[in-house]
Amino acid sequence: MTGYLTTHVLDTALGSPAANLPITLYRLEGETRHKLAQMTTNADGRTDSPILPQAEFATGSYELVFEAGTYLRATGQAAREPLFLDQVPIRFGINDATAHYHVPLLLSPYGYSTYRGS
Repeated sequence: MTGYLTTHVLDTALGSPAANLPITLYRLEGETRHKLAQMTTNADGRTDSPILPQAEFATGSYELVFEAGTYLRATGQAAREPLFLDQVPIRFGINDATAHYHVPLLLSPYGYSTYRGS
């Protein structure tokens, strides 16, 4: 069995899943980013399929970019421009090719947190 990558975005200000939030995944090689996938969260704040499925899963360094500003503007939570949070990049490493990596984002207009979930 090989691993895979998923995410879940929760809006902590509204207390609900963050629907329709665009996410882009990059593989990092030094300072070079290679775009691997682009998805949008569903009504549950998740993507409809793994961001990095088993067939493409490999160890290495990655970056997820969450388009928080797009979501905050659409939900009426955006303050004056420029927004405090517009893009939220999270860089992380995958060192176990057989594991499930889950990188959730807890988001509000003025803060966020993440962790390795299950």
